[in-house]
Amino acid sequence: MSTALAESVTKLSRLDIARRAAAMIPDGSYVNLGIGIPTLAANVMPAGREIVLHSENGILGVGPAPAEKDRDRDLINASKEYVTLLPGGAYFVHSDAFVMIRGGHLDLALLGAFEVAANGDLANWTTADRRFPPGVGGAMDLAAGAKAIWVLTDHVTKKGEPKIVNACRLPLTAKGVVKRIFTDLALIDVEPRGLVVREMAPGLTLEALQAVTEPALILAQDWREMVVPAT
Repeated sequence: MSTALAESVTKLSRLDIARRAAAMIPDGSYVNLGIGIPTLAANVMPAGREIVLHSENGILGVGPAPAEKDRDRDLINASKEYVTLLPGGAYFVHSDAFVMIRGGHLDLALLGAFEVAANGDLANWTTADRRFPPGVGGAMDLAAGAKAIWVLTDHVTKKGEPKIVNACRLPLTAKGVVKRIFTDLALIDVEPRGLVVREMAPGLTLEALQAVTEPALILAQDWREMVVPAT
């Protein structure tokens, strides 16, 4: 399946996907940011909210990326990107970060994905491309240990193939864990009744979204056009 979208559709940028997800994080949450689009959320956290960001390499209280002159070689996230430490934050041994994950202390994990199935199965650690070695990292621990999993991803692959599929073809990270999907085209909730479209990018129709999504979609009665909040 590969379908070109109408030129009138305004896709979200990768930063805007992160910004839309960040705006929906409940106040007081402890949140892990996975590799890829999720790490961008540290730069666009909503003002005036207390959201504590966790990095599996041993940071609690992750702040936005620093200016180049302020980079600290000892302060990076799990993607090996420079970050800052917010007041009250701490860094510690890697194993303690995983105690937090495995102990169920994280309210939410924002993760990237290669595929998400209709039932919430997640595949995000390896592909069939031998040029890119597997990189499971802490993905399986997060999928099992965090109280909720949201996926942030492009809606289709670089070849235009759906990433939201009937059943994952790639090796699974975890079964049935994804609760919400943020893409450059839509915000979709994974519910017992199916995939429910809550928001769509400007200019997009359900028919066009369905054309780039394998599973059947359900349009929420109160759906709305996706508006990216300012930070």
